[in-house]
Amino acid sequence: MSLTKTKPLELGFKAPDFKLPDVVSGKEMSYADISGERATLVMFICNHCPYVIHVRQQLIDLANDYKNRGVGFVSISANDAENYPDDSPEKMKKLAEELSFPFPYLYDESQETAQAYGAECTPDFALFNHADECVYRGRLDDARPGNDRPVTGSDLREAIDTVLKGDAIDWQQEPSMGCNIKWKPENQ
Repeated sequence: MSLTKTKPLELGFKAPDFKLPDVVSGKEMSYADISGERATLVMFICNHCPYVIHVRQQLIDLANDYKNRGVGFVSISANDAENYPDDSPEKMKKLAEELSFPFPYLYDESQETAQAYGAECTPDFALFNHADECVYRGRLDDARPGNDRPVTGSDLREAIDTVLKGDAIDWQQEPSMGCNIKWKPENQ
């Protein structure tokens, strides 16, 4: 495991489109299928990362709290499932069903979507406004495995609330951090 931070990108970029399979339904989904009327959160996660496991329940709570307020949610795993079998589509489906994910869990086998979004770690978050412009690429909150801080989702919740009010996010965004995405050799 290599501790990796979200790659700093200039905000304002348009959400890259994708067409990826949802591991639960088997249906191909695009950005348009998951986008919300007022905001959209794209999360790069995986099954095995201790940083994701540490915050997973808060991700579920976050989606449940905001999905009826015009916010779309999607989680995507781009890890190399051949070398990290815990992140295989079959195990992704099992986890999503066991935890009743309130958002699609998509598999990015080619890793092209992760690259298009500049994703580097799990979890990695990109929040888009109603115009599909990226306005936040930061952390969920300051909780990490072993630091004894409560998992509240405070940073990301503040960002979503700000977007829902129609205001600009004008504060310093702290990067998310976690395990590096497990790139296939040809994508490293």
